[in-house]
Order: sequence, then structure tokens, then C-alpha cells
Amino acid sequence: MARPVYLAGTGAYLPGEPIPVQRAQEVLGPLTDAPPRILRWMESMAPVMHEILDIEVVHYAIDPVTREVTDDNVTMGTKAAVAALADAGFAPDEVGLITYGSAHQDQMPTASVRIQAALGIEACAEFGIHANCTSAYKALYLAHRLLAAGQYDTALVVSSGISSSELRAEYYNQALVDKESLFLRWFLSDGAGALVLTTDRARARPVEVEFTYVESVGGKRPSLMFNERPAYWMNPREEYDRGLHHLRQQFRNELASGLFQEPGGSVFFNGYRRMMAAAGIVANDLRWFQVNLPAKHIVESVVEELATIGVPRSALYTRMDRMGYAGPPMAFIALDALMREEALAPGDRVVSFVTEVSKFMQAGYVLRRL
Repeated sequence: MARPVYLAGTGAYLPGEPIPVQRAQEVLGPLTDAPPRILRWMESMAPVMHEILDIEVVHYAIDPVTREVTDDNVTMGTKAAVAALADAGFAPDEVGLITYGSAHQDQMPTASVRIQAALGIEACAEFGIHANCTSAYKALYLAHRLLAAGQYDTALVVSSGISSSELRAEYYNQALVDKESLFLRWFLSDGAGALVLTTDRARARPVEVEFTYVESVGGKRPSLMFNERPAYWMNPREEYDRGLHHLRQQFRNELASGLFQEPGGSVFFNGYRRMMAAAGIVANDLRWFQVNLPAKHIVESVVEELATIGVPRSALYTRMDRMGYAGPPMAFIALDALMREEALAPGDRVVSFVTEVSKFMQAGYVLRRL
């Protein structure tokens, strides 16, 4: 029989001071060598993007004056982990398992063991997961399932994202930039979040990790977020000259578009219902629905669909307007804010679900106040 797993602590780290989203392009650096038509498009789209995005400030691991990088995925992840361990009252050497999630990573050794070393943990099990915005959820899924199975007693779940490193002006081959490679400069930012899980109820908050869920439904759908690097290492100069390193997102990313619709509702909505059915929980039995989507119209579409199954609008929880959208770690950054700011009554559930657009991977979790 599976052991119950509890939430012992949460932590988050947002680098630097909050930057008004209107200054984002300035801090990321001007695109002085981009094609004139792209520069005109950027100028015309600025007020439109501010209107459609539910973001007022961003955080970058960039000094706004010198424009030097101040943090990376490992340092941010470590800082969030330290905060979560302190919140839980656990020492680093009590951690038996680290699971780490980020959008993607090319470094060797991987971030999970670098965070282990930074925390001074001599030995533990570790996994690194790189699956765009589902990576944090998958890191939680893996930790939850391994603890429940009796493999470990305490886990540190970490996610970080340093999107600014792929959005700085210096990163691009500016002569080759297009709308798809610049769209992300309006809403992606940096940050990290972490959770401490335990099977020891006496040392945990009265919050159980009731269910975790993953699926991929993109086998027959095109990718909407991608770079064009091949699945092998190539000459970095050739990669730059051809612009293969540019991170792109198709500008047609709307839940209302045909790619997001299927019988019975949107991909997101149907995936959420599958998760709750798999958990054996009534789909509207929740106190908070934590959604990490940066666009107002997408959030509104989600809210409208959830309302059809009885999830009240008041259940929606998002704090991206004041924290920015850091990608995968938002699952934990927002949860940290929720746990610190909202009082949960016995029986209250916190539910989160995500659809990512690189290949329509989906994931979610259910927490329950005991």
C-alpha cells in the first residue's frame, strides 16, 4: 500500500528587483541589427502585448545597469532550495532524493548534482528532468511516487528557469530574428521554486500531496515552441550563423485555436478532467485552482471552461502580475505564495494543471489540507 506523502516546506527565489514590464526590452537589450520590418513590428506590438498579458513586472538575473548575468539555473535553484529547507526545518543532509526540473539544459554535469553539491549533500539520489513547463510537475510527480513507494523518506523538489539568457540581445543572430523568436521577450522571466516532501507527518505541514499526474497528447500535433538545433552537437559558429539556437514560439498560441480544441473542450480542459478522474476526485472539489498561464485571454478561456463543471471563478489563483512568468518554476513559486498568504481549512484542495506548447505535454497535482 502506498505511503502518504506530505508537504513539509516551500521556497522561492526571484532575482533582482521587480522590473516594470514596459522596461523589459530595455533591460534585455535593444535589437539594433534586426531587420527594419521586425523593429517596426516590435514597436507596434509593445502596447498590444502589455494589454493581453497578465504581467506587470518581470524578474531577470541580469544587472539592469551593467547587464551582466547575476544568477544561473543552479544558483537560483539552490537559493530556492535553501529557503524551502529552512521553511521545513530540515537540514540538507536529511534529503534522500533531489528531483530537478527545467525547460531544457545542455550542461554537464547536470543541474541536479550541481545543486546537491552547492547544498553540501554528500550522497543522495537525484534526477534531472527537462520538459518545458511540465518539468517542475514531473519532478514533483517523480518525488511523490518514489516516496509513496517507500524508496525514500524525504525529497527536495526544485525547478528554475533563466529565460533571460535566451532573450538578451547578445544571444541572437539579429539579422535572422523573426516574430516567433522575439514573441517570448514580452513575458518570460527568471526565478526558481522548491518544495520539501516527507513521509513523516509529524515533521510536515498538515498538507498531503494527494495526487500527481503526467501525460503527453502531442503525438499528432505540431510543436508550437522549439529551437531548430539537431539532436547532436554541432559547431557553435554554424549554429549561430544559421540561427538554430533561437527559441521560438508560434504566434498563434491561443486555446481557442483549432490546435487546442478537441471533442469535449480544449486540450487543457479535457486533460484536467482526466487527471481528476484518475485521482477519483470530483472535478470541482477544490478550494484553489492554481493556473500558470501568462495571457489574459487564455486564462479567461480556462476559467470559462472550468465554470461549466462548477469550478467557481473565485477559485482561480495566479500571482504572475506581481512576479512575472518564469516558466516551469512558476508551479512552485506561486504555490509558495499561496501557502504563505492563504489560510486553508481542513479538506481544502489546491489543484494545479498545465498544458505546455512545445509538444502538448500536460501535468498537474492535487494537494489536500488535512
